[in-house]
Amino acid sequence: MVGPALGAIAGELRDGDELIVVDNGSADGTPEAVRESAPRATLVEAGENLGFAAGSNRGAAISSGELLLFLNPDAVVATGFRDAIEAPLAAGRGWAAWQGLVTADGGRTINSRGGEVHFTGIAWAGGAGEAIAQSTPPTGERARMASGREASPKRPSGTAAAGFEPGFVSGACLAIPSGEFDELGGFAEDFFLYQEDVDLSLRLRLAGGRLGLEAGARVDHEYEFEKGPGKWRRLERNRWATLIRTYPAGLLGLLLPALLVTELALVPVSVAGGWFTQKLASWIEVLRWLPRLRRERAAIQATRRVTPAAFARSLTADLDSSYLGAAARSRVLRALLRAYWSGVRALLPG
Repeated sequence: MVGPALGAIAGELRDGDELIVVDNGSADGTPEAVRESAPRATLVEAGENLGFAAGSNRGAAISSGELLLFLNPDAVVATGFRDAIEAPLAAGRGWAAWQGLVTADGGRTINSRGGEVHFTGIAWAGGAGEAIAQSTPPTGERARMASGREASPKRPSGTAAAGFEPGFVSGACLAIPSGEFDELGGFAEDFFLYQEDVDLSLRLRLAGGRLGLEAGARVDHEYEFEKGPGKWRRLERNRWATLIRTYPAGLLGLLLPALLVTELALVPVSVAGGWFTQKLASWIEVLRWLPRLRRERAAIQATRRVTPAAFARSLTADLDSSYLGAAARSRVLRALLRAYWSGVRALLPG
């Protein structure tokens, strides 16, 4: 139910702020909850499930504010959230987009302190499952300073991690100036669900934008990874769509052997996990999408303002997520991936 999230965010708003709720044809009483918990909100009843991307675009299209904030319907903001999430804009940090610190379990653990993107396009929520007091922005190979240098020593996630730049910003709590969002054309609506925040973040990077984490803006998110086998089809389809749309040609060419090996490796993984038919469906959909993806790629790559090497700095070689099972625990695989990625980066221009 959206009621708790609505009540929390409505209590944070100031005069002049807008609250827009897009109901994607829900059957859980969302319109009634909006009228009860946030009567001043603008309710958009789509009449069907448009998906997260299209629903978000629909809401953004009727907003008039300088700063857009996208929140999942099960994300409950903490006290003081409104001022904290606006702070990067007010302070002129120059971020193209940022996220709050997304927690879980009533604020006891991390859901996302900024997403991470593997060079194969596999993406996950950074820090998921870590205790709040122990969670830190990643360092070493898995993180870069906004300037492109290696990250500084670990810092507690509860502080404003001004020097830490996530691989992508989470759509669960994503802030972006409306001008940036409009210039990009919003989220990729054909994605429907999953990876649209990764794609948006990488398009911002390609155009020279920087991403950020405003750890002072906290929001608790009821998150479960398992959403049925259909999730894998969309994840894999949209991963490939993101690769095709956003990766510079030089990088994509150097990564092709690794991408092909990844596809082969995912066959037995998907069979064992019971989602091989979904993996097969993702291949078919990508092939059907290919003519459109090539047109979209041309338009997106025309906006590129960074070198392939600079774009690659935001990617990681480490499959460092509990969601990835044995692959994340294998030291041999980690060593091989790091060696391969080091070779790729050495060959990239710029």
